[in-house]
Amino acid sequence: MGKALIIGAGAVASVVAHKCCQNPDVFEEICIASRTRSKCDALKRELDGGRTKVETAQVDADKVPELVQFIREVKPDIVINVALPYQDLTIMDACLETKVDYLDTANYEPPETAHFEYKWQWDYRDRFEKAGVTAVLGSGFDPGVTGVFSAYAQKHYFDEIHSIDIVDANAGDHGYKFATNFNPEINIREVSAKGSYFENGKFIKTEPMEIKRVYDLPQIGPKDIYLLHHEELESLALNMKGIKRIRFWMTFSQSYLDHLRALEDVGMTSIEPIEFEGKQIVPLQFLKAVLPDPSTLGPRTKGKTNIGCIFQGVKDGKERTYYVYNICDHQECYREVGSQAVAYTAGVPAMIGAMMVLTGKWKKAGVHNVEEFDPDPFMEAMNRCGLAWHEDFAPELID
Repeated sequence: MGKALIIGAGAVASVVAHKCCQNPDVFEEICIASRTRSKCDALKRELDGGRTKVETAQVDADKVPELVQFIREVKPDIVINVALPYQDLTIMDACLETKVDYLDTANYEPPETAHFEYKWQWDYRDRFEKAGVTAVLGSGFDPGVTGVFSAYAQKHYFDEIHSIDIVDANAGDHGYKFATNFNPEINIREVSAKGSYFENGKFIKTEPMEIKRVYDLPQIGPKDIYLLHHEELESLALNMKGIKRIRFWMTFSQSYLDHLRALEDVGMTSIEPIEFEGKQIVPLQFLKAVLPDPSTLGPRTKGKTNIGCIFQGVKDGKERTYYVYNICDHQECYREVGSQAVAYTAGVPAMIGAMMVLTGKWKKAGVHNVEEFDPDPFMEAMNRCGLAWHEDFAPELID
């Protein structure tokens, strides 16, 4: 049916490539490209032998002219961006110039500022619409599936949704004293930033890790959850009818937080360059280099993730609650695709989102967040592709 260009060769890109090859009727060809070609070639060796034709290439995603020339040579039907969030805009520029559909898993973040929001990508709306090109933003799990869950709840169970609590819980244990489950630089920037939540038409900022609750999650039990800022709050605040409050919660162990605070105290999480032995280095980038590579955590991580959304609202004049969630087992994910569940839950939805575009179900010119599309075919594909979801119509609520 089509050809996908996957930009990136990390843990999430690996999952995307594996899942594309599991669906050869849709993904007849894929090309995996990154700055380090050897990573792409290693992945190709894992994938060769199936019906999907796999190619590799080297490309610098920071350079628009190089990307444009490369996309014209590869001739993909869609670009799946699983590179760094800093590269979203250059890849979007290249897709716009070549008129190739675009999909990513996380919104743009300027390298020099620990801040992320959709404004930079939303500024492309008119240009993509006029060019007749589809851009799907945030088709990972959160953002991504959390938006699809919200659209599904709105379509099937509510006249109005008044409150959404997104809970991302990882009960996996990799055995290290301190490690991150995805890119350390991005992860630490995210969790060390100020938090925020949406309430009554505005965003309210909080100090990092200021608000904590304990929530009892199916199959993994009671966990400490902390309120963070997350990008889907922005788009859901615009797209959910009747919404009054949206919060995003993530689990962290006390050991993780203690290590993170110690690193912050000595300046290792800073993104301000410092001079060291005559060279400019960024402390956080140096820390990333000495921490375990998330792509190596798969064989040693045990336990489960639970990510879902708790909704409160009204249907036919009556109050209603609804909880929809997915549970993934780290070891099962590793046995299937060689990655732990955090990468799996981000990579599978990226493949499904690309599938939705290639099959025409989510083909719409412009720049769109996932909750703007019909959720039903995506939800059906989740059950087929390894992300089965569960429902609870009387969930415990977060105060």
